[in-house]
Amino acid sequence: MTMKAILFASAAALTAANGAYAADAIVAAEPEPMEYVRVCDAFGTGYFYIPGTETCLKLGGYIRFQTDFGRNDGNRDNTSDWNTFTRAQLEFEAKNDTEFGTLSSMVALRTNARNSSGSSNNNTFLDQGYIEIAGLRFGMQYSWWDDDLSGETDSIASNETRHNAIRYQYETDAFKAGIAVEELEDTARPNNVGITGQVSGTVGVVTAYLLGGYDTDSEEGAVRAIIYADLGPGQLGIYGAYATGANYYYEESEWTVGAQYELKVNEKFSITPGVQYFSNIDLNGNDFGGGDAWTGGVTVDYKITDGLKTKVSLQYHDEDNGDDEVFGFVRLQRDF
Repeated sequence: MTMKAILFASAAALTAANGAYAADAIVAAEPEPMEYVRVCDAFGTGYFYIPGTETCLKLGGYIRFQTDFGRNDGNRDNTSDWNTFTRAQLEFEAKNDTEFGTLSSMVALRTNARNSSGSSNNNTFLDQGYIEIAGLRFGMQYSWWDDDLSGETDSIASNETRHNAIRYQYETDAFKAGIAVEELEDTARPNNVGITGQVSGTVGVVTAYLLGGYDTDSEEGAVRAIIYADLGPGQLGIYGAYATGANYYYEESEWTVGAQYELKVNEKFSITPGVQYFSNIDLNGNDFGGGDAWTGGVTVDYKITDGLKTKVSLQYHDEDNGDDEVFGFVRLQRDF
């Protein structure tokens, strides 16, 4: 065999071998595209799309460290003159658009830890949990009676302001009106039901609220009005309440009036003095006529930095046929 024939034979053998290996080659699969979390700006800041859905989710909450002081620690639940507790709250809000408008839901989980002695002093519970669509809200929620002033002097609601309820609210930028049916059940008032209605509106620098509640168990009701006005470097708040008789919504006194002025020193610092007068205070839970009383005090708010703030409350209470009392709290709170 000539040299030329040997070279041609070698080249043919190499080509055949390469062809066999190419037929058996393994091709790596393309990686699946990764779906990154997308920001959802349709409902305000802080929302993001749950991957694979059109539902927007917002996570938030706070942790609070607070010391109460006063006769029986300001809460009247023991004989100590002060009490410290820590609270942690996690909040989950979910929203998406539907043919009926925005479908919203809220889950808020709260834990209070008063000391390390055990579960009797530490509790975790559902603070809020509701579904809302087309102005209707169903579930555990805060009543409009919880909407009080920014200072800590006012006392314009009685008992628990958080209920299993069904409510409807119509609202525009300057006007709101709503009605709610609330379960007012606790150990003292089993199987009780309340009906609450509210209207509010804003005209220029003035915002006004009118609220009424009827307790079907006691067959008594209460009305409350609050007016805010932006004046000078702060905001003036004036309020009053009247009860036909002691009832779940208001049983502190037959009627009361009060005022506060929130002085906004700067973006971080505000001072809020306030005063409230009570006429015919409650004697034993169902009888007005215990004389008069008044409370005066000051609340100081300071924003230390983004997400961290402090609040200090100092109040003085004086009532007929009763002892004077000084009470308040010191609070540090981190919001996220």
